[in-house]
Amino acid sequence: MVPIRKIMFPVDFSISCVAMSAYVQRAAKLLGATVSLVHVVNPAAFDVFEALELYERPMSEVSEDHKVLAGQKLHSFLKEEFPLVECSRILESGDAGTRIGEIARDEKFDLIIMPTHAGRFRQMLLGSTVAKVLDDAPCPVLTSKHAQTIAPRPLEHREWLCAIDLSRYAEHVLRTAKRISEQARANLSLIHVVKEESQAASNTLGLEKDRPTKEMREAHERLMKSANEVGISAATRIARGPVKKALLEAAAEFDADVLIIGRTSDGESAGRLRDLTYSIVRDSPFPVLSV
Repeated sequence: MVPIRKIMFPVDFSISCVAMSAYVQRAAKLLGATVSLVHVVNPAAFDVFEALELYERPMSEVSEDHKVLAGQKLHSFLKEEFPLVECSRILESGDAGTRIGEIARDEKFDLIIMPTHAGRFRQMLLGSTVAKVLDDAPCPVLTSKHAQTIAPRPLEHREWLCAIDLSRYAEHVLRTAKRISEQARANLSLIHVVKEESQAASNTLGLEKDRPTKEMREAHERLMKSANEVGISAATRIARGPVKKALLEAAAEFDADVLIIGRTSDGESAGRLRDLTYSIVRDSPFPVLSV
C-alpha cells in the first residue's frame, strides 16, 4: 500500500489550530510527509454583522470579499511553522465538512489531521464539520482532543493500539494500521472487545468475570487469523465489556499515542464499531485514527 506522503491540515484560524500545529509538524516529520493547510469559507456561516452586508450588496460580492480576506489570512497563518515554499495553502468555498472530503479526494491526500471541538460542549456535540469529514473523507482521519493551548503528546512515543471488530471491513483497518505504524516505526497492538452490557458486567463477580468465555476464545482465534493473513505480528487482547469503555481503558493501560478504529467507507457497514465511531472520537482523551 502507498505510504503517507500528503497530510491535510484543515484550519479555521482558531487557537485550537495553533495549538495543534506542533503536533501536525511532528507527525509530518515522523512520516516524512508534506503538509497542506486548507481553509473553507462558508457563506452560510456568516455572523449577524456580516449578514447585514447582504442588505446593501449582492451575496456574490460579499462572498468574494470574504474569500479574499480569508485568503490573505490563510497565506500568513502559521507561516513560520509551515513555510509557504514547503507547505501549500488551499482556499475553497462551501460547507467545510463536505469540501474537506472533496479536496482530500481530488488532491489525493493520504491523511487528514484536525482537532475536535474543545470546551464545555464537547461532551454533547462532536462538531458538524468533524462528523461530516469522518463520514465523507476517502482517507484516514486523525483527530485529537487537547487543551486550547497545549498540543497532544507527540507520536514518537510509538505505542499504537488498533481496535478490530472482526467485520468484513477489519482487513482494510488492519492493513492501514500496519502500513502507517510501520512507516512511523510504532509498536502496534491489537484489541477486540466482546460486547457486554454494563449491567451484565457488573453482575459478574470474582474469577468468573476474568475467565475467558467460548466467545472470547473464538474471537481471539479469528483475530489471530486476520492478523496473520495481513502479515501482522503483534500483541493481541480480547476484552469484555461495553465497547467504548473497554477501548478507552485499554488505550490508557497501553499508554497509547493513537487509538485506531474502523469507520464505514463508500456506504459499507463496518460492524458495531461504526455506531461508536462518533462517540469514541468525541470522548477519547487520546488521538483517534479513524480508518
